[in-house]
Amino acid sequence: MTRFLLDSTFIIDVLNSRRNRETVMRELIADQHELACCPINVTEIYTGLRETERAKTEALLRSLELIPISFEAGRLAGELLKTGKQNGKTYSVPDMIIAAVCMTEALTLITDNKKDFEMAGLKLHPLK
Repeated sequence: MTRFLLDSTFIIDVLNSRRNRETVMRELIADQHELACCPINVTEIYTGLRETERAKTEALLRSLELIPISFEAGRLAGELLKTGKQNGKTYSVPDMIIAAVCMTEALTLITDNKKDFEMAGLKLHPLK
């Protein structure tokens, strides 16, 4: 069993029935993996939420384990941003918080945006 954190793009694709992500999610659940999100995911998803999508979105997000953002994750996110900047890479604060939550909580990230998460020590789940 693996503990996965779902990136916002993956969650949005599940909600909008895109790119076969519902099937991927069902397979992960059937294989008894733990699925989670963090407050950054909730914020990003509610930013673009249409009122007609509220019930479905709320149900999906509440079905996931909510991983808090710890002090350690916040510190690591800052360090990742600093290291990226020193290496000529520009990462977003939300993405680095998501990466840091995964790294401090031993979670594997499920994302379609691998280029946004190119750092050593972060486990990514391959998607087709």
